[in-house]
Amino acid sequence: MEKEMIQVEKLNKSFGDLHVLKDIDLTVYESEVVCLIGASGSGKSTLLRCLNFLEKRDNGKVILEGQEIKKDTHDINEVRQKVGMVFQHFHLFPHKTVLGNVIEAPLMVKKMNKEKATQLGRELLKKVGLEDKEKVYPSKLSGGQKQRVAIARALAMEPDIMLFDEPTSALDPELVGEVLETMKQLALEGKTMVVVTHEMGFAREVADSIVYMHEGRIVERGTPDEFFENPKEERTKEFLMSTSFK
Repeated sequence: MEKEMIQVEKLNKSFGDLHVLKDIDLTVYESEVVCLIGASGSGKSTLLRCLNFLEKRDNGKVILEGQEIKKDTHDINEVRQKVGMVFQHFHLFPHKTVLGNVIEAPLMVKKMNKEKATQLGRELLKKVGLEDKEKVYPSKLSGGQKQRVAIARALAMEPDIMLFDEPTSALDPELVGEVLETMKQLALEGKTMVVVTHEMGFAREVADSIVYMHEGRIVERGTPDEFFENPKEERTKEFLMSTSFK
């Protein structure tokens, strides 16, 4: 984990009078899986959205693979191609088939020819266990299947980094496992991932590093063993005691 994929330095973000992110410093290395955890409203999702430039930071630096991304950069869409994003609520195109959803961005953004895009799309659907659903429309899928299509769609842009914003929180409990399994497989393949999650078991099993946020600040960072077995900060201990994780 030598190569720095993401560097965040003194990042701040406010919405009106609400100071949501306060002097965030964070480094993510190549092939590292970083899980952001904390109570709702702690700033996790806003931080993720600042990494993908869906939110403009007030100040501070974001450096992707050694390139500082200015707040007013004109090639933001080119930058976004390096960073795949999977949202809480799928955001699939309802009028397109599963395969159509996956190949849309390679066709439109990367200008890939249809034959190559289709081949890539089928490979990715196989990766997420949905090769038999390519002609199905999203309305016919379960929530877990929709989220796996969303993961395949993000991967279709062949990003260097994957961001996941609470990818299982909108799912029925029995469907959570299939999405987490897909994410585990990506981690095993060495994909650099930043994951906002409430799934403590997943964080413990898959993360290389866990970052605990509280009221817009990073309170603690450590390996899963350090974090769950021997947290240093009192605030972290209180959070872990308040969760259902054992």
